Amino acid sequence: MLVIGLMSGTSHDGIDAAAAELRLSGDTLFLEPLGMVSEPYDGELRELLAGALPPAAVPLADVCRLDTRIGQAFAAAAARANSELCGGRAELIASHGQTVYHWVDGDRVHGTLQLGQPAWIAEATGLPVVADFRPRDVAAGGQGAPLVSLVDLLWLRGRPGTPVALNIGGIANLTAPDGTAFDTGPGCALVDAAAREVSGGRLAYDADGELAASGRVHGPLLERLLADPYYRRPAPKTTGKELFHPGYLRATAAPETLSGVPAEDILATLTELTARTIADAVRAVSATEVIASGGGTRNPVLMRGLGARLPGIKVRVSDDLGLPSAAKEAYAFAVLGFLTLHNLAGTDPAATGARHASILGSLTPGRDGLRLPPPVERGPVRMELG
Repeated sequence: MLVIGLMSGTSHDGIDAAAAELRLSGDTLFLEPLGMVSEPYDGELRELLAGALPPAAVPLADVCRLDTRIGQAFAAAAARANSELCGGRAELIASHGQTVYHWVDGDRVHGTLQLGQPAWIAEATGLPVVADFRPRDVAAGGQGAPLVSLVDLLWLRGRPGTPVALNIGGIANLTAPDGTAFDTGPGCALVDAAAREVSGGRLAYDADGELAASGRVHGPLLERLLADPYYRRPAPKTTGKELFHPGYLRATAAPETLSGVPAEDILATLTELTARTIADAVRAVSATEVIASGGGTRNPVLMRGLGARLPGIKVRVSDDLGLPSAAKEAYAFAVLGFLTLHNLAGTDPAATGARHASILGSLTPGRDGLRLPPPVERGPVRMELG
């Protein structure tokens, strides 16, 4: 089956659409990556989205506008991917949508909200759409994240030692072979927010870590940030911009701690915070290898810092193993959509803390109505590329 996975992460800068040919044979799922296209959100939509994220108070009219506008943007990305990557032959769209709120209270997730109405995608492409993946796991008592953990477990099964899959997006998360999976804390969220603030909005992120590279880590500020209780909570746990939002730095650090700290030092300190908290999490699961993906892998300062804090543990990117790091999450949701359509669970309860595994998502019919494939009795236990 040709499936297009759509993903927009916690950096909320645009949409990745990855196409994959998926084939289930016995206990093995074969994934052939066919490529990815990316569509940035237009300036007006991104501004509306940024203004609606926590801790902002948002009128329902704006939520409705966002749900429609994001759905239309996802629809355009899906149509482009079908044309350019699949020759118009795609059979299914799997859309993660745009997370705007993840309702966490202590160690429990009560709800999660992703916008991007799938009806627009089905209307634009004529194809069935699986969307709204996270709420079913939350309803089953899970964290609703990280949902890529099942795909990580299938993909890494059989590798020697203790390989850990790491994704560094706005929030960073990892998956260990025993099913342990959790958000480690901020990935690029705080670094990106600081880059925008110190540049007066000119910079969306710290390109190549240049600002961080020119600064020095501010010890007292780093220690204040590391004291956040989130890092000491046991897995499974999830977080988001409800906690690590653009105002987090000033809300957490005392004014006297920030007073007189150069912008470059703030960026260096926040980059160190990400590297330190990820490294602590990697060591906690006794990893022997880290396979990283996501936008944070393009920050050489962050990746050098991570490697320096993990002596004896090989840190590599998923591209080395044939899965493009920029597209990995979009491919993962293509897999989850494929599993849903074939009546197969898309979660591992050990990863999310749910009471049981669940078939994920809601299905929006395509132009020809619902034509479901025969259900599959047994799900895959491993995934191979190619």
